[in-house]
Amino acid sequence: MLTTLQTAYTDTRAGDLAWCLGKDELPALAVLDRELPGTAAVPAVPAAPRVQVQLRLLGASHQVILDSPRGRCSETVACMPGSSAPLPFGVARRIAGWDYEFAARIETLSRGCFAGRAQELLALVADHPNGLAGTFPGDPLAFTAMLLQYRGGSVLWRTWHAYPQEGRLVATRSTLSAQP
Repeated sequence: MLTTLQTAYTDTRAGDLAWCLGKDELPALAVLDRELPGTAAVPAVPAAPRVQVQLRLLGASHQVILDSPRGRCSETVACMPGSSAPLPFGVARRIAGWDYEFAARIETLSRGCFAGRAQELLALVADHPNGLAGTFPGDPLAFTAMLLQYRGGSVLWRTWHAYPQEGRLVATRSTLSAQP
């Protein structure tokens, strides 16, 4: 799903992004709700509890909320007031019965390469049933995009945060796997 976000573009630099686990739900500009089968530790049979995942586009980037019988996980990558910690390149934690992994990278691209990559990513996410992307008014290349996947008992999501004025693209990848 592709939408134009009804807000001013508040993320001004890729370096302003911060990462946080466990944050309460923040006001969202667009939301995609999905229900996934039970995890490997909760077999995917008709009576098995389901995993609820909510992808949330914020005025300051993204938030993912996952609720399951194991517990709740909340990931926020956004420009957060008072946060001076840079976006980490890698994190591994145990959260509410899950093994959580996060990775981030920042790409700097020429204007032409940036435009091509942005269009490619927006097309990929807009046409995917588990994709959510929002462009910011004023620049169609300023966007946040999210893509959710479920594989072998693990929940995975990828995100892209585009900063055309810098020619920078921030890509993240997160995985939640059931602990044995």
